[in-house]
Amino acid sequence: MTPAGFDLAAEVVSPGNTRREVAGKVSAWLGAGTRLVWVVNPRDETVTIHEAGRAPRRLGASDTLDGAPLLPGFRLPVADLFAR
Repeated sequence: MTPAGFDLAAEVVSPGNTRREVAGKVSAWLGAGTRLVWVVNPRDETVTIHEAGRAPRRLGASDTLDGAPLLPGFRLPVADLFAR
């Protein structure tokens, strides 16, 4: 599947995914014009934010995910994504 250019894509890492596979998906999303890609990794309870032309930012449990600039006002503590 070739992704279309969306504003936001969220990729949840499955137990069987390799780093190379995830990097390829992120590259495909960004290459297709997607502005923002969130990679949610349940294994290490992180979210990595990817934007074209910027270094990735990795958020941990003590951080807050926000939707800026695409989702003004959206804020979610990363820990809440993995609450049991």
